[in-house]
Amino acid sequence: MQIPIENIYFLLCYAWNKLEEKNQVAVSVDGITKLPDLFAKILINSTKILLKRGIDKNYNSRIEEMAGIKGKIAVSETLKRNLLAKQHTVCSFDELSINTLPNRILVTTIFKLIKFAELDNALKSELIKLYRMLSNIELIDISDSLFLKTRLNRNNRFYGFALNVCKIIHEYILPSEKPGEYNFADFTRDERKMNQLFEEFIRNFYTIEQKKYPVVKREIIHWNFDSIIEANLMFLPQMKTDITLENDSIKIIIDTKYYRETMVVNYGKEIIKPENLYQLFSYLLNQQDGTMKTQNATGILLYPTIENEYNLNYTFNQHQILIRTVNLNSPWENISERLLEILNF
Repeated sequence: MQIPIENIYFLLCYAWNKLEEKNQVAVSVDGITKLPDLFAKILINSTKILLKRGIDKNYNSRIEEMAGIKGKIAVSETLKRNLLAKQHTVCSFDELSINTLPNRILVTTIFKLIKFAELDNALKSELIKLYRMLSNIELIDISDSLFLKTRLNRNNRFYGFALNVCKIIHEYILPSEKPGEYNFADFTRDERKMNQLFEEFIRNFYTIEQKKYPVVKREIIHWNFDSIIEANLMFLPQMKTDITLENDSIKIIIDTKYYRETMVVNYGKEIIKPENLYQLFSYLLNQQDGTMKTQNATGILLYPTIENEYNLNYTFNQHQILIRTVNLNSPWENISERLLEILNF
């Protein structure tokens, strides 16, 4: 499924809940056809803003041998090295530094991005300039755990957008055949990753862009099963919706599915994937708690597409079951209108 770069950018901004930063970074995607170029522009613009605002600083603990005293003397180490005769000490002290974890991740990613074989040369030149400006920041071996250790606060939360880009580059970076160069594996071909991205995009889009349903959440649904042996119930799998929207009188359960092909072909005929219907049907039956809202809940299977649109309507008892698609190959305004229209049934 080939999605235009501009729409991938919007998907990421909504999925990461970084619309504020997106507007500040103001990346133009005109003429960009490759993901590395898009990510390079984001990091270039983000880094320029950080330099203008003042990059993150923090106090780092240091232990150092020196003439005189600074901070707290490490007595045992000073005596062990017999430094007092030379009027030297080993001291521990805190030093305000730009060598923070977010800065090190950012600079390391810029360094690796420069090594991307297919990166646009003009963007590569800008990255090189920024890397030289930040040469006092040490490189770091990036791992998934590093991003979990990164703590953003009110003062450095702007880093969130750039660090999300750094994380996705880290996840999909590949060594090139040429030593010292890298390639980028197109994550849009990773169906698992895109399914997660599509779900988070839809949930955050509805959280931000519509007001009819004040509750937008993931919901845990418990099976309406009984058992003589209560301990048996613990073996039932957990049901968790992708998106549940609610107001005082209406409830909607949306199950998002990302596939290269929306339908499957069975004996020469296009049909909805059976397992998707089973899952949504199970949600609708088991979420019923006796209230009118749950008795009349609507279920929607929502698929992305770049070709055919589907609008299929079914009913089961009081439940509406809708099959809808959104064309990710259309202009962003059309995508937005389509998603809002889906809630008006």
